[in-house]
Amino acid sequence: MTSFTRAPRHKHSRRIAAASVVTAGVLFLAACGGDGDDMSGMDHGSGKSSEPASAPATADAGSGDFNDADVAFAQMMIPHHEQALDMARLADGRASDAEIKDLAGKIEKAQDPEIRTMSGWLKSWNQPTAAESTPGTDHGGMDHGGDGMMSESDMDELKAMKGTEFDKMFAQMMIDHHNGAITMAKDQQKNGKNADAVKMAGAIATGQSTEVEQLRGSLDRL
Repeated sequence: MTSFTRAPRHKHSRRIAAASVVTAGVLFLAACGGDGDDMSGMDHGSGKSSEPASAPATADAGSGDFNDADVAFAQMMIPHHEQALDMARLADGRASDAEIKDLAGKIEKAQDPEIRTMSGWLKSWNQPTAAESTPGTDHGGMDHGGDGMMSESDMDELKAMKGTEFDKMFAQMMIDHHNGAITMAKDQQKNGKNADAVKMAGAIATGQSTEVEQLRGSLDRL
């Protein structure tokens, strides 16, 4: 009787152990595989799980909707505008003509926000604010043969002027400066891809063409 009772207990124990192993195996496979849907949320050391978080930054960077012409336009127009601001600020305490003073104020009011906007574009496009300089050029590699940029000696001469002499020189220099910006803006309208940059170029071409006419009228009157 003793041997008869021990045998079923042994077989029963082995059955329990086998069932436990099978159950554990099923649970393990379920945890690792499941139906495949849970795998997308796992990192697996590949770093892919971070890609969706960086996608919005790529979209914010213009969604690829810009080209080399857009970048060059912003990089070149920023220092061009900065010099116009320097010239406009010289009018305070030097200009004597009311129209020249008024126009200098308008130039400063219009171009300072545009500089900030263009700097923001370049940052979002992951591009440097200034273009690389090349030998024989200044202001980010711009050739001063056609962009209307003034030399340091031109700026020093303007600083030394006061009254009507300043007004006349300011008007002539700003006409040349604006004409350079207009040429750059029209090139951007033809070659640019980014809608905002092309729109700004159109506004610059229109606005500064109007100011050139005003400056010419002032110059004829002075």
